[in-house]
Amino acid sequence: MKNNNNNPNNTNNTKLILLHPYILKQGSSNRLWILAFISLFTLIFLLTLIYTRDSFSTSLNSSSSSSASTATTIGGAVVTAAHAVMSGGAAQYALPKNVMSTLLHYSSNANTTEKMQLSETKTISDVLRRCTYPCNFLVFGLTHETLLWRALNNHGRTVFIDENRYYAAYMEEKHPEIEAYDVQYTTKLRDYKELIASVKEQAHNECKPVQNLLFSECKLGLNDLPNQFYDIDWDVILVDGPRGHWHAAPGRMSTIFTAGVLARSKKATARSGKTHVFVHDYNLDPQRVSSEEFLCKENMVENNGMLAHFVLERMDENCFEFCHSKKNSS
Repeated sequence: MKNNNNNPNNTNNTKLILLHPYILKQGSSNRLWILAFISLFTLIFLLTLIYTRDSFSTSLNSSSSSSASTATTIGGAVVTAAHAVMSGGAAQYALPKNVMSTLLHYSSNANTTEKMQLSETKTISDVLRRCTYPCNFLVFGLTHETLLWRALNNHGRTVFIDENRYYAAYMEEKHPEIEAYDVQYTTKLRDYKELIASVKEQAHNECKPVQNLLFSECKLGLNDLPNQFYDIDWDVILVDGPRGHWHAAPGRMSTIFTAGVLARSKKATARSGKTHVFVHDYNLDPQRVSSEEFLCKENMVENNGMLAHFVLERMDENCFEFCHSKKNSS
């Protein structure tokens, strides 16, 4: 048997694989292309992200500026509208003139002797119509014209003060839109001269023309009204109460004095430094004398006999004279 290992023609079974350099170069080139593609994609993504962010910021800033401009414009319109209302735009809140004329007509032609004449109610209604919105109207006395005053000042606040608690409660129950309060008067009409003289003596103390009457002990000062009333800046005050012109009646000295103090004690932040004060039955001596002392002739703008119209301005708290003319004459 022949040995195959000795056969010179017999070759080794080991195989040798040769790789051509082109193949190696081709593999490296593919990896480079892949790397370049990934880098390019990453760069494009970053550029897109940066551009989108800048565009969004620009759009947001533009939107904010536009909103701010719009808000400023709208705010300006609101301020302008508010200014128009506060500086004489009361007419848009007042009743139409024909409605006011109708109310005045029927009120003055009612079948009662306890009423104001048309010329008197019209004088007051004209002031209410021009009153800065919202108008604060204080009325001493529940009278035939109570519902008229409430209607004429329909968008403002109208408050009634009466000496009869039962009648005040009755009016509020019958007319829920009415705001009425009662007060107890301690004065007597027969003492009006002495009371006025005592106030003049205490003008530097308890009866100062500028003060918070809530803490006053002045004989003619009303200090038992609801506390909030002394913080309200009243635009119009009507003195048509308390009732009665006999000697034991309370008289209107207290209401006239109180009206004068409330008008002069307006806050510096009030919409208007002026207050219109009307005194009905001015032809009677107690009303006339009290008005001359505490409301002053120099402040009178109209007097038709029964109704006197005064316009008082806010006064410095360091002033102790009700009337400048009396100070100069003295």
